[in-house]
Amino acid sequence: MSTPTGQSLPTRGNGRWTPPPPGTRSAEQIRNDLVQQRQEFGRSVEALRNRWVQVTDVRRQIREHRTELAVGAAVVGFLIGGAIALGRRRG
Repeated sequence: MSTPTGQSLPTRGNGRWTPPPPGTRSAEQIRNDLVQQRQEFGRSVEALRNRWVQVTDVRRQIREHRTELAVGAAVVGFLIGGAIALGRRRG
């Protein structure tokens, strides 16, 4: 990760930014870090919003998973038909 000035920021093993010890950064460095974190947060929110729109778009999900839905409906229909047939046979 780097700052707007191209400096590299320290990261943990998971790639997230790790702040340096208190009192080791100037006010300008802190402001730059805040700007960068705000931009990263904005990108994350936008990516989440886009993903949410995709996942909750029912028509799109049906269009993309038409085969799976047809197979599932056939299986459910077969099971319901079998249960009805068994009920009539016993009764």
